[in-house]
Amino acid sequence: MGWWEINADTLAGSRFVVSPLAEATACLKALRWERAGNPAERTWLDARLPAYRARTAADPVTAQLVQAAFVPRWNADFIVPTPSGEPEASFEAELEGIRRTAPEAARADLAVSLDGPLPPALDRDDLPERAADLLTWIWREMVLPDWPRRRRIIEADIVSRVAHLSQGGWAAALDDMRPGMRWLGENRLQINTADYPPRDLAGKPLMFVPVTPGQTWVSWDRASSRYAVVYACSGILAGADAAPVPDALGALLGPVRASVLVLLDTPKSTTQLVALTGHGLGSVGRHLKILLDARLVRRRRAGRSVLYYRTEAGEGLVAAQRDPTARGTAARHGTAAQRDPAAGVSSGPSSA
Repeated sequence: MGWWEINADTLAGSRFVVSPLAEATACLKALRWERAGNPAERTWLDARLPAYRARTAADPVTAQLVQAAFVPRWNADFIVPTPSGEPEASFEAELEGIRRTAPEAARADLAVSLDGPLPPALDRDDLPERAADLLTWIWREMVLPDWPRRRRIIEADIVSRVAHLSQGGWAAALDDMRPGMRWLGENRLQINTADYPPRDLAGKPLMFVPVTPGQTWVSWDRASSRYAVVYACSGILAGADAAPVPDALGALLGPVRASVLVLLDTPKSTTQLVALTGHGLGSVGRHLKILLDARLVRRRRAGRSVLYYRTEAGEGLVAAQRDPTARGTAARHGTAAQRDPAAGVSSGPSSA
């Protein structure tokens, strides 16, 4: 298996990072593999694949570059640079790491990912520029228009992970972060199940970078010895606001209160709702109180967290506004009871 040796200094310096470039790269990987991690991502992918296919069909060299850079179980290092860790790093600033890659280094990285010589079409010096241009196109056309929503989901995932960290330590925070990754004990963090030699990260910076597409990878910067784990946001959050608020429900309850009710199709904490809606803690708290008083939602404590979820009445109201024939469906099937965290059914991350 591939594992990293991590000491107390590494964990003390570890942090969660928001990376616009990682988000764009995860979208590129989803487009390259034509694979979605959740229904919301499937909708996004189906809508944008035609434009991506047209873009790569018109530029065969870049198309071949993407195929070579992303192969099963490996990414060409230069195309997945490790984030700097700066709290407000822009996409353009992060992209400079790719643009500055020496041509011979890019070719060498591609040879590693291909596990063999490069095809003649890729034996050229403009590969870093081509990769940067494609990522810029994906960022501007496919990510930036939706970046505020994506960022809220990323921040909500960070909130959940930090809550797990405070409650159960790093073992709990790292649990289910990415396939094959788990805490082994004795300062060892299993990164994947591949037969790679271990790496000693003692005292070196380690960052955890959530992205909304269902993509995950690890990266490291040879010069600065920075390491990063890029992982997909939890499914409980990744598609959380994919469903639109029905107009009639918004008119009945008000748009913010209706959006809170719609988001509670799975149990969530106040902090998660703040991150997902973009509204302040006081505003979300007031709307939750009104929904509680109206018996449209309930709350249950799970460890140190308080999770809110829809009652049968809340389920029925949302279902009826989406489909007039669906009134009573939630009550007949006991949906709210199944979502009750006290029943031990909810398995998603929580936060205080």
